[in-house]
Amino acid sequence: MARRSFLKVALGLVASASLSSPLFAQTNPAPTQPIKLIVPFAAGGGVDAYARLLAQHLKEKRSLEIVVENRPGTNGAVGGLAVMNSEPNGTTLLFSASTHVMAKQVMKNAPYDPQTDFAPIARVGEAPMLVVMSPKKPQKNITEVIADAKKDPSKWDFAVSALGSMGHLTTVAFGNLGGVKFTVVPYRGTAPGLADVAAGHVQLMIDPVIALLPMATAGNVKPLAITTAKRTRIAPDIPTSAEAGMPGLEFSSWYGVWGPKSLPKDVVTRFNGLFNDAVRELASSGRLDTLGIVPVTESPEEFATYISKDVARNSELLRIADFKPE
Repeated sequence: MARRSFLKVALGLVASASLSSPLFAQTNPAPTQPIKLIVPFAAGGGVDAYARLLAQHLKEKRSLEIVVENRPGTNGAVGGLAVMNSEPNGTTLLFSASTHVMAKQVMKNAPYDPQTDFAPIARVGEAPMLVVMSPKKPQKNITEVIADAKKDPSKWDFAVSALGSMGHLTTVAFGNLGGVKFTVVPYRGTAPGLADVAAGHVQLMIDPVIALLPMATAGNVKPLAITTAKRTRIAPDIPTSAEAGMPGLEFSSWYGVWGPKSLPKDVVTRFNGLFNDAVRELASSGRLDTLGIVPVTESPEEFATYISKDVARNSELLRIADFKPE
C-alpha cells in the first residue's frame, strides 16, 4: 500500500477517538495492520505491565489491534531508535517512562535527542516508587541501612532498571540524602535487577511500586519505604520514606506515549484522545488503583512542557551527584 493511502487509513483509524462520539466502535475501520506499541525494556516490569493494560483496554473498547513489543537494550535506546526510524504513519509508537527523556544526560553518545526527535503524544500516569532490600540483609528500615552503609559502602549496591530511569534518579537522591556514595548496577529492565536483589547479589533497588510490590508481597524482597508523602492505598502497611528514616525522598515515576518526530499533528491529537479516554476509563473502573497508578491526562503541548521541566530538574540532580554519562 502506498504511504499516502496508508496514512489515510491510519487517520481514519483514530478519527473518532473521543468518548463524545458514540459511533466510534461502529464507524472505526479495521486497521490494515496492528499498531506496534514498543516498550524499550524487558517484559515483566512496570512499563510493560501498564502498556499491556492500555493495549488490552483499547482492543476491548475501541477494537484497535495494538501489539506490545519489547525491545530492551542500550538503556532504552534500542526501542527508541525503532520508533524514531519508523514511518510516521501512526502504526509504530513508543511507550516508556521518564527514562526516555534523560538519554542525553546519562549516555555519552546518545543516538537521539528525546525532546526534538520524537512527537510527544500523551502522559498517561504516575506511580510512587518503592524501596526494596535483599531478604538476606537484617536491616529493618532506611535508618539502619544508612548506618551500616556508612561503615562499609562496598556491602551495599543498588540495582537500577536503566540509567536515567526514575528509579536511578531516586537512587541518586537516596545516596545524597543519606550521605553515602552507593555503587549503581544498571540492568536491562526491572525484572533482571529485581531477581538479583531477591537472590542477594545486589542489596537494594528503587523502582515503581507496580513492578516491585508483587515480589515484596511474596516475601522475595523486603519493602522498606514508599517514596511519597502519604502511604499508598495498595500497600498501606509500607511506611513512607520519611517514616522509614529519610525525609525528602519523594519521587514518582511517570509513563508516556511518543511517536516519530514527523507524525502528523492530527494523528498526534487523535491518539492523545484515545489514550486520555483509556486512562479515564481505567481509572473510573478501579483498574489503575490495583497497579498503584495515578491517572494523568494532558494535551500533547502540556506533555512537552512537562518533559522540559522534568529534564531540567533531573539534570540538576545528576549534576549535584557528579554523575558522569556512560
